[in-house]
Amino acid sequence: MLALEPIGYIRTGKHLKFAALHQPEEAAPESHVLEMQPGRGYQDGLRDLDGFSRIWLIWWFHKNTSWRPMVLPPRGPAVRRGVFATRSPHRPNPLGITPVQLRRIDGLLLHLGPCDLIDGTPIFDIKPYIPAYDSFPSEPAGWIDSLDAALAAPPPFVVSLSPLAQAQADWLQSHWEIDFQPRLAQLLGRDPSPHRTRRIKRAADGLLSIGCGAWRAHFAVLGSAVQVLFLEPGFPLRFLHRPGREAVPDLAAQLAFLERWPAAAPLPPSSPQMVEENPREAT
Repeated sequence: MLALEPIGYIRTGKHLKFAALHQPEEAAPESHVLEMQPGRGYQDGLRDLDGFSRIWLIWWFHKNTSWRPMVLPPRGPAVRRGVFATRSPHRPNPLGITPVQLRRIDGLLLHLGPCDLIDGTPIFDIKPYIPAYDSFPSEPAGWIDSLDAALAAPPPFVVSLSPLAQAQADWLQSHWEIDFQPRLAQLLGRDPSPHRTRRIKRAADGLLSIGCGAWRAHFAVLGSAVQVLFLEPGFPLRFLHRPGREAVPDLAAQLAFLERWPAAAPLPPSSPQMVEENPREAT
């Protein structure tokens, strides 16, 4: 029998998967903390680690309860691949590894740089990052190489927000410090076609929608132009008012949004009709 016990938990302030990128963005101005479990002798185990600028975190995809042999990666075209050729969280044993910057150690607190973990992720182990052994940048990386080459090109779609969507986004940022515009533009700028992992769906009214954590953005595509028409909470009002919903992400913000915008118009009067089949959807 195998037994694993977390040595600590990471605090990132990212409570939704949408807020955590699939790989750490090195240039992001982020600071996170790994809180080691007290009373286990871990402070002695951290000796000599402060001489390393990076560490490996081995952790658990604690939000997942199942696995799939074939998965749909979030980047690139809608092509399923073997789970062991991906970093998918849907694994037989949902273990993850991430290299992060180690900025300083204060007792049992490890201050880290950008990472791709959500708040409360259990950490099972720490290993020092050793460039001579852990970095092989010239080695081939299978299907990732062709994908990275395609992603190196400028985004093929130009993303804009309608006056209504911009007003809603500005209100969320100024009143609630909720800002998913950069991530939204990044995803839609690359490929706005329906994709299960990217949570892009086609609605009955012909528009497309994308899940942005606890929120949804409705948009339309015309050629290489993507226009976000309006935003809305990811949960209906009747759901948010039910007892026991206190743990719903951005609950107060969603209720306030629905009070300010009870029903977003499917197509704001100031926005042109931009709905047509996405020519990239079939590829």
